[in-house]
Amino acid sequence: MPKLRRVTSVDVVYEDAHMVVVNKPAGWRVARNNNVNSAGPTQLVVVLARQIDAPLTPVHRVDDDVGGLVVLAKTKPALDFLSGEFQSKQARRGYRGFAVVATEAERETFTTLPALRTPAGKLPEEFRVNYALAPDQHVPGRMHVYRKKGGRPAVTRFRIEEDFGRLVWFEAWPETSRRMQVRAHLSAVGAPVLGDAAHGLPEAELRLSQLKRGYKGKADEKPLLTGLALQAWSLTLRSPENREPVSWELPLPKDFEIALRNLRKFARR
Repeated sequence: MPKLRRVTSVDVVYEDAHMVVVNKPAGWRVARNNNVNSAGPTQLVVVLARQIDAPLTPVHRVDDDVGGLVVLAKTKPALDFLSGEFQSKQARRGYRGFAVVATEAERETFTTLPALRTPAGKLPEEFRVNYALAPDQHVPGRMHVYRKKGGRPAVTRFRIEEDFGRLVWFEAWPETSRRMQVRAHLSAVGAPVLGDAAHGLPEAELRLSQLKRGYKGKADEKPLLTGLALQAWSLTLRSPENREPVSWELPLPKDFEIALRNLRKFARR
């Protein structure tokens, strides 16, 4: 989990009389889980309560390690309507990030499922993963993937936006709302999210020295990305006020922007 600064406010992306849309920092929990000790990560709703003078209820969840868009309702009618948007799959959520194209030997360390690859050994430009999920009973913080019976249905559509060889820059569009869904589905096809120690390759890193020939930087070089390389960047749903579609998109986090710029410039594809 990334190191966090003490933050006393949250970036509010949108607010009206019915709802608030915010950019949750990576490493924060949306709200307290009754099964989790309250001494855990910073809770989004607690910080927002000091910032916005209205009762707020989360409409959906975003995993603790993932930063991005979260919707909170201000009223019970708004909560009922917005919850229905997600339950009926009318809400459209988009994620983006970096995934590691694992070798056969690496895949054996985190999945027994068949890898998804083209004849050239790459991920397809577009693909859909339909594996049920449930919390792993033996490994806390990890989701178990079910190829046949078991778990709860989960479907995610993926598109590879840029292929850098070892790493890919992807977009993901979940059709269901399961915990760690994007992460577990990418791991299942042999391409875990960079920085996802629970589902993939904890030792995988992106450093400038890996990309740039003749690198002459600092001896104590730090990775270009730390933490989980995944952002909940896009959201579309209908407004509880007028039932018209509304959309929000976040800019790239600064470290994602720097990583992409260096991959585009130096990566050998």
